[in-house]
Amino acid sequence: MSALAAAARTAGLPVVWTRVHFADESCAEAPLFAAKVPALKAFAAGSALAGFAPPLGPAPGELVVVKHYASAFAGTSLAAWLVSHRIDTLVIGGFSTSGCVRASALDALQHGLRPMVVREACADRSAGPHEAGLFDLDAKYADVISLTEAVARMTTA
Repeated sequence: MSALAAAARTAGLPVVWTRVHFADESCAEAPLFAAKVPALKAFAAGSALAGFAPPLGPAPGELVVVKHYASAFAGTSLAAWLVSHRIDTLVIGGFSTSGCVRASALDALQHGLRPMVVREACADRSAGPHEAGLFDLDAKYADVISLTEAVARMTTA
């Protein structure tokens, strides 16, 4: 995923980051989601896992969307920011393919944006959910593309 961000920066394209963050271990910002997924406590303030994992992380001036749900759009101002910057296509990477990546790609499509999911820039808890997620995304919600294709498209944008 760091190669994807580097390519976008080199092409002069905006890079947007998301992070799940809760004020404390109660995850009161998303109580039903936290009840379903108790591991979300790992994203509470003060947790070592609540930040970006090196080498990933935003450069100065890059937008960081703080979210409480799987989708980068749910309860955030991301859609408005994209519209105000005249962005119509998203090149998406992240963890997990079957969760946050899928939810964000679906919501991007529903906001009239073209989602492109980069196969090598996504991961999941195991190969099965990852491959099933990519299959489902490509069949219905997004274009699943290779890192090589994503970089090529960014350099010609």
